[in-house]
Amino acid sequence: MNLIPTSRKTRRSNYLFTIVLLWSSLATANDLPELDRSIFGEALQAASQMPRLHSLLISHNGELILEEYFNGQSALRTANVKSVSKSVMSALIGIAIEEGHVAGLDQPIGHFYGDRLDDNTAKSAITIGNLLSMQAGLETTSFYNYGAWVLSDDWVEFALEQPVLSPPGTRMHYSTGNTHLLSDILTRTTGTTTLAFARQQLGRPLGIEISAWPQDPNGIYFGGNNMEFTPRQMLAFGELYINGGKANGQQIISPSWIERSLTPMVQSQRNKERQYGYGWWMRDMAGLQTAYAWGYGGQFILLVKDLGLVVVTTSSSQPGDTRRRHINDLYNLLEHKIVEPAVRRERGSDDIPAG
Repeated sequence: MNLIPTSRKTRRSNYLFTIVLLWSSLATANDLPELDRSIFGEALQAASQMPRLHSLLISHNGELILEEYFNGQSALRTANVKSVSKSVMSALIGIAIEEGHVAGLDQPIGHFYGDRLDDNTAKSAITIGNLLSMQAGLETTSFYNYGAWVLSDDWVEFALEQPVLSPPGTRMHYSTGNTHLLSDILTRTTGTTTLAFARQQLGRPLGIEISAWPQDPNGIYFGGNNMEFTPRQMLAFGELYINGGKANGQQIISPSWIERSLTPMVQSQRNKERQYGYGWWMRDMAGLQTAYAWGYGGQFILLVKDLGLVVVTTSSSQPGDTRRRHINDLYNLLEHKIVEPAVRRERGSDDIPAG
């Protein structure tokens, strides 16, 4: 019996079967509902009536599907993203850990500030992870302490001198002083400025220009506040987290750091619906866990990983009587007029009622 023809037939049959399977899987993927701007009509209508809103951008699976500017703003104008900077600082610390500049999340700050802490055991035990997750336990330098802090001659010293309110790692005390200490630590360990490190490790591989932002009186770049980005640059940073730390064919941030950053570590003391990870906020929207970078006034980078969705908003960062209402309106816009319609389209149903 001649076995060769039979073997060829078998190989050809297996090849054809594989092609059929691949075609079937591609057809199934193509049959999934795609998101487009048509489902965000209510969102656009609401956005156009918000006098403090400057921009609204939405991407789905890396494709920009909506980009609108309001109240005289444009794509080229940068926004002071305020505390969205904390999420950027988290990314820089993750990269520094990956490169061996920082030992890890459990490294205590006593390693860097032992001479300043006067054998204060509680403060020396504060870790890099505690600073990132706002669980350092120190009195805040934000809110009622912010003015005194930024007017001081030494921002690092001022932050370290704050009293311990709770043991490190036990409660959330939101404080920009925590992320400013991280900027100082980054400067010490990398041998360069936080700005230079950010440009080299984030800006260049993402293909975006990172503008200089303010420094403290000792030349340390402000850790966790007042960075400037265009909305499209914010979108690129958000998509980096949706894509597991990859962009432009490069692994910029490790996937494990992305996962840890977006894992809830502590509950907000101000709003029980919010949690905080490593520089990112989390909350449920339309039945899905979302993560977001959030800056004063209404600067947002919202990640809905289950949908491959990134939403960016920028707003006026000026104080005013309408600021709180604007934030409430923004949350409503994000959840009920963007995430909910996206969920309904993806599921191909109207199971989720409109908010």
